[in-house]
Amino acid sequence: MSKEQEVVCIDNLFSGKKFNLKKWENHPNFSFIEHDITNPISLNVDRIWHFSCPASSLFYKKDSLKTLNVCFNGTLNLLELARENNAKFLLSSSSEVYGKAEKYPQNESYNGSVNPFGPRSCYSEGKRISESLCYAYKEQYGLNISIARLFNVFGPRMSFDDGRVITNFIGNALQKKNICINGNGKQTRSFCFINDIVEGLVKLMDSNYSLPVNLGNPKEEYAIIDVANIILKILDLDLPFEFNSFITDEPLRRSPDISLARKILLWEPKKSFKYGLEKTIKEFKFN
Repeated sequence: MSKEQEVVCIDNLFSGKKFNLKKWENHPNFSFIEHDITNPISLNVDRIWHFSCPASSLFYKKDSLKTLNVCFNGTLNLLELARENNAKFLLSSSSEVYGKAEKYPQNESYNGSVNPFGPRSCYSEGKRISESLCYAYKEQYGLNISIARLFNVFGPRMSFDDGRVITNFIGNALQKKNICINGNGKQTRSFCFINDIVEGLVKLMDSNYSLPVNLGNPKEEYAIIDVANIILKILDLDLPFEFNSFITDEPLRRSPDISLARKILLWEPKKSFKYGLEKTIKEFKFN
């Protein structure tokens, strides 16, 4: 809206909160529609940003059929809306399409190693079919599409009950509870601050590139146990760790190759992991 664009936000509030929109609720260029995109919708639009489907396993496993429905029928409905309006379409995909990757770091030419018959498959296979639908609409109808494969995005306004590692660690630490770690904590993730991701998404939407693009921060790859220690250090706390069993099909090492994003979008992340954590922790403290 800083570019004087009119924004229509559509959400069924399954995992989102209307409170997050409070800043914009009285803005003349903003409107909110409570709607489930698994049902068709008719609007006049020229750009569609498809961020539907919760990225937290706590939410996407809650109703795996719903997750698959959103990824297939929800994406199909929005692609139809884009086709009707000849609108640019951007899909927020995920590093989960690479599955329990056998290649490191992961680049866009790697097709992944995904188990279609497991507890994570509703999300990983869901994102893969979303990408396939985008490809089909591009080939059959000439639709202008972009696909962003996001790697472990975090930042302020994440939900306390989000269920992902950073929110779990911060929440438990602030409540002086044990820090719960799945497996031995040596599995790694590359974390990228939300502001950097937003910049990358805008550049991708403004581009004419139609193949998948990784967006993440390869410079900020950490073992999960190190993430816990960094958070405790920022909060100046010393709390015990509680180790649980490994999660089925959990990737052991994940980091993006962002050579393509650097080349096509002239983009790379600027904010450090510590900077992002301090911003996120500060908000958690005051909410």
